Amino acid sequence: MQLAQVGNILGGEKALGTKLVSKMDLVELGNKGITKKAVSSLANYLSLSSKQVADLLPVTERTLHRYSSHQHLNQSISEQVLHIAEVLVKGTEIFQEKAKLLLWLNTPHKVFSGNTPFSLLKSRFGTELVLEELGRIEFGVYS
Repeated sequence: MQLAQVGNILGGEKALGTKLVSKMDLVELGNKGITKKAVSSLANYLSLSSKQVADLLPVTERTLHRYSSHQHLNQSISEQVLHIAEVLVKGTEIFQEKAKLLLWLNTPHKVFSGNTPFSLLKSRFGTELVLEELGRIEFGVYS
């Protein structure tokens, strides 16, 4: 996975306050907390409203609106945003086009009990399931 791409999806060094070079940078960023600006960048990348992006995170839309753009969010929100960005990078690598990835994310699949991969991004466990399925697609092992 390209950490620079995770950074780009989240608004780059300007929004994150750091350059992502290693997985340890993700750990530190999760602990420190990402900024609301990074969440806004994720929403823009996915073409989501603030309500839709808040629905993916352990925070209400109202609470998210209370943060200033450079204010750091808590660890659980930050880590979920980082996990979602990882899925987007992995999916873009596999599908080679953002539009194809978004189509796959929004299509119900039997492997997810008829749910869309996008709907599973609300939890760490769902995100892991989506990453595992992307790995199977990458290596041609379909469930």
